[in-house]
Amino acid sequence: MGMHLQRKLHQKTYLYPMKRFFNTTGFCNPDDHYMVNPLRGILKELYALIEKKQYFLIHAPRQTGKTTLLHALAHQINQEGKYIASVMSVEQAGVPSFTIEQANQAMTDALFSLSSRFLSEAERPQKPAHPISLHNYLAQWSRAQPKPIVLLIDEADSLWDDVMVSFLRQLRDGFQNRPQDFPQSVALVGLRDIREYRLKARNDNPSLGSGSPFNVKSKSFFLPVFSLEDVTQLLQQHTADTGQQFSNAVIEKIHEFSGGQPWLTNALANEIISEMLGDDYSKTIELGMVETAKERLIAARQTHLDSLADKLKEDRVRKVVMAIVSGEAPLYDDWDDSLRYCRDLGIINNVRGEIAFANPIYREIITRVLNSSFEGIMVGQEIYQTLFYLRADGSLDMDKLFKEFQKFYRKNSEHWLERFQYKEAGHQLLLMAFLQRIVNGGGRIEREMAAGNGRTDLAAFWKNQVFVIEMKLKRDSSTKEEGLDQLWRYLDRLNQQHGYLVLFELKNTEEIPWEQRIKWENVSHKGKEIAVLEM
Repeated sequence: MGMHLQRKLHQKTYLYPMKRFFNTTGFCNPDDHYMVNPLRGILKELYALIEKKQYFLIHAPRQTGKTTLLHALAHQINQEGKYIASVMSVEQAGVPSFTIEQANQAMTDALFSLSSRFLSEAERPQKPAHPISLHNYLAQWSRAQPKPIVLLIDEADSLWDDVMVSFLRQLRDGFQNRPQDFPQSVALVGLRDIREYRLKARNDNPSLGSGSPFNVKSKSFFLPVFSLEDVTQLLQQHTADTGQQFSNAVIEKIHEFSGGQPWLTNALANEIISEMLGDDYSKTIELGMVETAKERLIAARQTHLDSLADKLKEDRVRKVVMAIVSGEAPLYDDWDDSLRYCRDLGIINNVRGEIAFANPIYREIITRVLNSSFEGIMVGQEIYQTLFYLRADGSLDMDKLFKEFQKFYRKNSEHWLERFQYKEAGHQLLLMAFLQRIVNGGGRIEREMAAGNGRTDLAAFWKNQVFVIEMKLKRDSSTKEEGLDQLWRYLDRLNQQHGYLVLFELKNTEEIPWEQRIKWENVSHKGKEIAVLEM
């Protein structure tokens, strides 16, 4: 029976589903999952470091393919035959209360267990005879093997305090004895670059002196996200297996919404294929399904997205997020470190010099999490219901909405902004929360934010209506004119003629009372009609 006929029978009966699928849990393997080659663009450089007997570090955010890369690299090395390679994870030793002895036992047991996935019995290390240090265990294994060893250590930044120091010191002490008495090359793999290991080993630790264990690596690799070509290649594997097509527009939209983040890319595709279409490969994948899939992922708040929300409580993350939401220029002495940290977590990216959230899904999750503090005050009353702002023909009366928001802001802002963790960006967040509650009744909001651009841009969509909104903090007398020019450019880009410029006064009500700060002015600016709201 030909493959085409088999596929048609499958599409009709659905009795024998295709084996491969879009993976959103654990590492990928090509027999079960659609996957992009994890070694693309990096294999030659990794091999060069192994040949030079170097230690190196690979880091990237969670669920971006680190473990998949390690498994692929170990299998590739073993197939070529010059070295023997194994992956080990030290995650089980990442318990803050562990002693060095307990950690050594956990690490050596983990290596012995996991090595069976990659090596023959003759190539594997012997079962560890406890007590034994990781250093001595690796030395024994290396002396027993005729080939040099390449060791790939996953979750290397999961260790704490003295255990972290001991772990890195053992690797450093073995460095001079490689490859006869220690692995020829060692890769440390985790979420963060080596500078972050210091924080988990305590900055005040006296063992972090001139003989620092943090000088073991020769190079750090930060794994890139998927390019549009990568996403295309991934999705076309499904088409090759099933005949179900992803149009170019759908592929581009999936890449746009995911920002190339591997888990999000797979999650969007899986949401469409398995959850929305029920693995019915005869159905057409429509462009609007990508928007629906995005909203479903945000609403579901799976573990990956919840872990992102947890990071917002950290001070270094708060500083960067606050600057992005408010559009204000950063004023922090440790800004560069905070940026690196947020980039390593995958929260932000830097495109054409603009610091922004890494993708639209993260942007929406972060904004909604920050806005959740305001939800308690937006219940019950008529002004918080979508129906209150609808005209007889079903269109949305945005002027009415903004006039009600000015009343709401006067009544609630001082009380809520002082209680809010992100109070420096609270003006914008409060308006976004109010808008979100109303527009959720049948529309959507798209946000544009970047640190240092001096504004926050919103586009609210309701049926065939488009409302373009710009928010700015009123720093001085030039803020209004700057805002009009910025909003004009935003309107021009969206091909709209009317917009709203919202200016938030930063001076307190003793300096400028509410009677003077609440204003509404309709102006014409370079051919565009703009409502200027001050509050």
